[in-house]
Parts: sequence; structure tokens; C-alpha cells
Amino acid sequence: MSVEFRLQVIFYKTESGNEPVREWLKSLFRNDRKIIGEDIKTVQFGWPLGMPLVRKLDIGLWEVRSRLDNRISRVLFTVEENVMVLLHGFIKKSEKTPASDLNLAKKRLATLRS
Repeated sequence: MSVEFRLQVIFYKTESGNEPVREWLKSLFRNDRKIIGEDIKTVQFGWPLGMPLVRKLDIGLWEVRSRLDNRISRVLFTVEENVMVLLHGFIKKSEKTPASDLNLAKKRLATLRS
């Protein structure tokens, strides 16, 4: 018996072909990648989801909220039809999502939609 996922997951790709979220994930410790990957998979199979795992940030923009061993991470994403596009990932260092991280995700979302 196969389980159907609700969303296909892809990485946002820059004009030069880089995948910033994939590169960021590769820079993390293996255990951190595993936790984030499991959280993304939960979203992929359970969409739509809400708190505490997923929070809406703006129109068409959500975050996957992962608790790592000694810190927290966020992966900002959008959903276009049945595709979850991972736009930006970062380790959160303050209570509020930094404007620079939010703006970068919004810029990538605008590029994606143009």
C-alpha cells in the first residue's frame, strides 16, 4: 500500500542555477538536516497544517518551524498548485523573524511568480 503525498517538494532555483535552501541544508549538522527534513515531509504529507509546525507569514508565504537540539530553524516556503517551493532557510536567533530573511523570501517568491 503506497501513501500519496499531497505536495511535491522542490527547491527554489536562482537564475544561475543555485538552490539556496539545499546549499544551506548541506551546511548543517546531519541530525539538524534530519529533523528539518522530517518536518518538511510532515508538511508534504499533511498539508494544509497549522501551528505549531507551520505558520502563515504573508499572502502565499509560510514557514516550517523546526526545533533542533539547541536552536531553532525556519524554512520559508510557498505552495503553487500541488508544489511546495522551499524559498529560504535559516537558523533563527531572535524571537521575531528578521526582516532581511522575510524580505529575501518575498523577493524569491516574486521572482518565482514572474
